[in-house]
Amino acid sequence: MTSFAIGERDFLLDGEPFRILSGAIHYFRVHPDSWADRIRKARLMGLNTIETYVAWNEHAPSPGVFRTDGGLDLGRFLDLVAAEGMRAIVRPGPYICAEWDNGGLPAWLFTDPTIGVRSSEPGYLAAVDAFMDQLLPIVVQRQATRGGPVILLQIENEYGAFGSDKAYLQHLVDVAKRAGVDVPLFTCDQPFGTMIEDGSLPGLHKTGTFGSRANERLAFLRDRQPTGPLMCAEFWNGWFDNWGTHHHTTDAAGAAAELDALLSAGASVNIYMFHGGTNFGFTNGANDKGIYEPTITSYDYDAPLAEDGFPTDKYFAFRDVIAKHFPVPAEVPERRPVAPQDAVELTESVPLLDVAWLGSSARVVAGEVPAAEVTEQYRGFFLYEKALTHGGVLSFAEVRDRAQFFLDGFPLGTLSRELGERSIAIPREGLLQVLVEDQGRVNYGPRIGESKGLAGPALLDGAEVLDWSIRPVDLSPLGQFRQAASKLHGSGGVAGPSMSFGSFTADGPGDRYLRLEGWTKGNAFINGFNLGRYWSRGPQRTLYVPGPLIRQGVNELAILELHGSATRLVNFIAAPDLGPDEK
Repeated sequence: MTSFAIGERDFLLDGEPFRILSGAIHYFRVHPDSWADRIRKARLMGLNTIETYVAWNEHAPSPGVFRTDGGLDLGRFLDLVAAEGMRAIVRPGPYICAEWDNGGLPAWLFTDPTIGVRSSEPGYLAAVDAFMDQLLPIVVQRQATRGGPVILLQIENEYGAFGSDKAYLQHLVDVAKRAGVDVPLFTCDQPFGTMIEDGSLPGLHKTGTFGSRANERLAFLRDRQPTGPLMCAEFWNGWFDNWGTHHHTTDAAGAAAELDALLSAGASVNIYMFHGGTNFGFTNGANDKGIYEPTITSYDYDAPLAEDGFPTDKYFAFRDVIAKHFPVPAEVPERRPVAPQDAVELTESVPLLDVAWLGSSARVVAGEVPAAEVTEQYRGFFLYEKALTHGGVLSFAEVRDRAQFFLDGFPLGTLSRELGERSIAIPREGLLQVLVEDQGRVNYGPRIGESKGLAGPALLDGAEVLDWSIRPVDLSPLGQFRQAASKLHGSGGVAGPSMSFGSFTADGPGDRYLRLEGWTKGNAFINGFNLGRYWSRGPQRTLYVPGPLIRQGVNELAILELHGSATRLVNFIAAPDLGPDEK
């Protein structure tokens, strides 16, 4: 068995100084058949450790459920880290931020308005305990002290930027120790103000999060922690993108110089991200600092290993820096090959409003317009309905996050949270249908845990509209939509909202890049797997299709288009296109 400890100036592995050279890979953002490849490429860059968050809301999508199947098999991921001869750092939250939906906190938890958020409120702590009781045994049996790869476990996540509830932090420490965690516990916070002190406790090793001015940040950290190894637990070498902005990039040489400064100072490092992966499905988060900004599907992060797992110029620049300080394997991973190119025609389609009722039942909620969570579906789309006896101006307290309005099936317009829109003209009486898209829950700041859907009161010419019907739009079983679809005629585009289908053949598995030129907004599916959201506003112009999703022979492509397309074709192109950068 192995010992791992905090020394006066170093991490100590079996009593010997050990420098952590870590890279972040979120297993839940990567197809599980690609885990081994990504881990191996981290080792080939010179890293010796893999760090991952744990997304509570993925493992527990509804109350009483705890999943570890498929892409949520954390144990298998950690075993693959060990098989590559590497160490592991686990950051189980319960809050993770990570530009992930709700910062990893389950939306169902906050349907009880008395539940606290990231605090020692008893209801919140009880839910955290239930989660940790199921999660931590997976980690405990894989600690270095028991022959596994795990050398560090994080308590909370940048908590000093949120609060200073010491009882809450102590509770998390006690839960970890009761579960059998005996590797060192640590916290990470930004080296500004009192964040490091507020976000930690005596006895927990403190680390910093930053992406520049390494020597200055390390000096700040040393001032707050006179002994122990210095570590940047999140070395920000790139950034994430929001819809409607440019694609963020950082200069490879500049980022490599900052990494060199960190290593020259004797610090340990975790590169955030080494490999970003993808916000598949409806998993992306959002920020709201007065303006709501949802995160795009790609979590490429301009990381050393790109979204599709191929090395970038930054990868080789970082590898050269690490080689100045530590041995690096001689083997070098291959650059991205040209992917198969093809055009796929969508041949069948069904209007979404005609089949939105499939697989779900409507619920009439008495009183004020309800939040989407009453459906017990916590992501995606929701359909509100109300028979109106007259027209007028309809307004809401807030729309979360994007609502398309239809009267007797005819589109009236769209209200967007991003634009602060809250009212729409209703021309006459009729059946009002409102298709609401949850574009991603806020992952940072005071709006964590807020509800989705239409926020009341709903007022029609000043009088409240009560007793709405609401149903979830369940997109998981595409078969029901396929059965209802009919052949497209003519040569025009596709009207929305609709679900359309086409097929293509392939020689076998292999990465592809799906470009939806001429389409407006929606989600794309390959063989039933939700690749994530597309949007013509960009910056992202292609969706990454993980190679393992492609089958030999016939494959199915499905497109949920919310507005309408100018074409029935989509294209697989040679390489990813994440949009124009800021240069």
